[in-house]
Amino acid sequence: MAKLAFLGMGVMGAPMAGHLAKAGDAVSVYNRTTAKAEAWATQHGGSFGVTPKETVDGAEIVFACVGNDDDLRSVVLGEDGALAGLADGTLFVDHTTVSAIVTRELAAEAKAKGVGYVDAPVSGGQAGAENGQLAIMCGGDEDDFARAEPVMQAYAKVVRRFGDIGAGQLTKMVNQICIAGIVQGISEGLWFAKEAGLDPKAVAELVSQGAGGSWQLANRAGTMIDNEFNHGFAVDWMRKDLGIALEQAKQMGVSLPVAALVDQFYGDVQGLGGGRWDTSSLIQRYRALAGEL
Repeated sequence: MAKLAFLGMGVMGAPMAGHLAKAGDAVSVYNRTTAKAEAWATQHGGSFGVTPKETVDGAEIVFACVGNDDDLRSVVLGEDGALAGLADGTLFVDHTTVSAIVTRELAAEAKAKGVGYVDAPVSGGQAGAENGQLAIMCGGDEDDFARAEPVMQAYAKVVRRFGDIGAGQLTKMVNQICIAGIVQGISEGLWFAKEAGLDPKAVAELVSQGAGGSWQLANRAGTMIDNEFNHGFAVDWMRKDLGIALEQAKQMGVSLPVAALVDQFYGDVQGLGGGRWDTSSLIQRYRALAGEL
């Protein structure tokens, strides 16, 4: 039984930590709102701390899944941060989607303390976290990855290392770029089907069996048509992720015109009050333009 800590009890972190506890590990958790951490500990038989430093005391591996760059810095750095409580030889695994810049910054801070670091953003959304079916894309030292990988299998469908520190975050940027284009294409296709007098659900079912098929089409077309957008990963977070990818692309001199356009469309969805709708809500732009909202 390993002694683990998990920082961040949101819709992703709480079920991921739950899988670790179910696997038989001793898990201590932290959340900015302590009541959430306490509730998790009561449900899963673990423990909780009121600061990251307290929470990680004695842990062999620490996992984090928080909101953004600033949130991650706040739980890692400072006198009450995780690094202040970690001993030489421990390992920090970050599941937050953040910039490669902050990843490399914090990895360097960890290395100075003798702490290993793996950046390991995830894909699969709330359902993937709850069902233990996340795709985890990693960057870091090979030995650190080898140590973290079997533990992450508790909530993973697939885990893969793509290179040194930052490679996981860069891979996650690819994931979000692809999702943005796919969801926009589905939104256009479903709206076209409706306007053409076709049955959009029947069309989606057929198209999903051919070359136009995708996970998004198979799993979200029906709910998009039914005006249901409560599937976990919010537009606000997608815009954060696309902003990271677009800034990285700018630094690299790479053009991402489709991602940039879809990011603007997500801004339109936010303007409709849909910041907490899930990412499939791009189709709402068409309803708004048609006066159906």
